[in-house]
Amino acid sequence: MDTEAQHTERDRSSDPEERSRSVRFRRSVRFRRPAPLRRRFGLTGLACAVFLLLLSHFVMQPFQIPSGSMEPTLRIGDRVLVNKLAYRSGSWPGRGDVIVFDGTGSFVQEAPERDPVAGLLHGAAAALGLAEPADTDFVKRVVGVGGDRVKCCDKGGRVEVNGVPVTEDYLYPGDAPSQVPFDIVVPPGTLWVMGDHRSHSRDSRDHLGSPGGGMVPVDRVIGRADWIGWPFGRWSRVRPTGAFHDVHGAGTAGGGHG
Repeated sequence: MDTEAQHTERDRSSDPEERSRSVRFRRSVRFRRPAPLRRRFGLTGLACAVFLLLLSHFVMQPFQIPSGSMEPTLRIGDRVLVNKLAYRSGSWPGRGDVIVFDGTGSFVQEAPERDPVAGLLHGAAAALGLAEPADTDFVKRVVGVGGDRVKCCDKGGRVEVNGVPVTEDYLYPGDAPSQVPFDIVVPPGTLWVMGDHRSHSRDSRDHLGSPGGGMVPVDRVIGRADWIGWPFGRWSRVRPTGAFHDVHGAGTAGGGHG
């Protein structure tokens, strides 16, 4: 047996400097190994974020409901999925559709000034449904399209569209169709919109005296709210309404039919 070799091996293992070098080597191996994994996760996360931003910009955007103006259909804090392809290829918003639109020039005369960087970050968060929408974005229901005569109220207290009384079964329980009388004709290419919670909704009625008369240009429509995606307990389709099935006439190109 080579006792000298054994002694030499034992001496090395008991040498403090050798042990320290060995520990440092093992630690460096242990801490270096995850680095490629972290980079892979980082790149995957970045790719997912870019994909979601592109998806929300062109196809389907989450929209956080900031107020109770659309109750009971939509509640505060709901995230609805807005279909941005709904009105492409020549189709137009129809009576009864729940839409999200940019109210600049109709509900808001001027967009509020915002720090560019803060605005960019807020816009990205809002596009992913993680923040409330911009102050210029609104969600309402289409009640009249281009060419329609919309009036309130008839002897039964109902809204009339082209002379046809509309039974609005989506209204907030106990709400009247409107406490404000009005009788308007919707110009072509625009929409008359109202909230489902009429007593808590600032909608076309509140802007009758403003430039544009409370009408929302069709080209300001961002998309149609098709699904409630969050919270999970409320996951459902935004139910279409049959309230306008008996309404005919009017409804010119650029306004659509119900």
